[in-house]
Amino acid sequence: MDLELRGKVALITGAGGGIGTGIATELAREGADLCLAGRDGNKLKEAGEAIAGISGRDSAVYAGDLRDQKTPSAAVATAIAAFGRLDLLVNCAGDTRRGDFLQMPEQDWVDGFAVKFHGYVRMTRAAWPHLCETRGAIINIVGIGARAGSAEFTIGGSVNAALLNFTKAMADRGIREGVRVNAINPGLIETGRLGRNIERLMRDHSCSRDEAVSRLLAPRGTTRFGSPEEIGWLAAFLASPKAAFIQGALIDIDGGSTRAL
Repeated sequence: MDLELRGKVALITGAGGGIGTGIATELAREGADLCLAGRDGNKLKEAGEAIAGISGRDSAVYAGDLRDQKTPSAAVATAIAAFGRLDLLVNCAGDTRRGDFLQMPEQDWVDGFAVKFHGYVRMTRAAWPHLCETRGAIINIVGIGARAGSAEFTIGGSVNAALLNFTKAMADRGIREGVRVNAINPGLIETGRLGRNIERLMRDHSCSRDEAVSRLLAPRGTTRFGSPEEIGWLAAFLASPKAAFIQGALIDIDGGSTRAL
């Protein structure tokens, strides 16, 4: 299927690895021009080189911390300077900490909201006028932790739930102003973060990797982890004109682990 993304310009945050790189790769395969944003310039460069090797397309790069209020406008300016327009913003940055609520310091909460929630809000504000001009789209990568509370995921669950509401609010405005806004809620995806979680379980329970994987999958009733590529396929579709009537959707992609409405 031709998703009609050739020549479109996408800005992806959190693009230095994991889901962000997976999404950027699939958009490049479909012919989109990319601006990769993230904290680590070396990782962004490596991701850009890998994407170029797969798709033959070079990427613009902006390295900056979303906790800095100047970063969003600078990242958008980089995309506009490189390509002259902006058609898609993919908000994918953020790595909230897990742990015992009573043991986590206040700064963990501050950082969790600063990078992911306020980062998405500021990126949206900076990109919005350009997306109105191109009748573009925003895709917020959120997470199924928004759907139900978890004792060890108080920060991430709270941030994600807030972002689902923010997605709906901006989609409401987008109807009037010509910007499509949707969210993707990934489940357990094979990224470096998941790998670190598996290693933590192996240490905490003195178990093998297979046993740690089973501890993660069994309670969810699923048989495997997802891949960044699979998130990329969905994101590419949502970015395309084929999804023109999808607005304000909160789409779970988790192998069926979320059973609530």
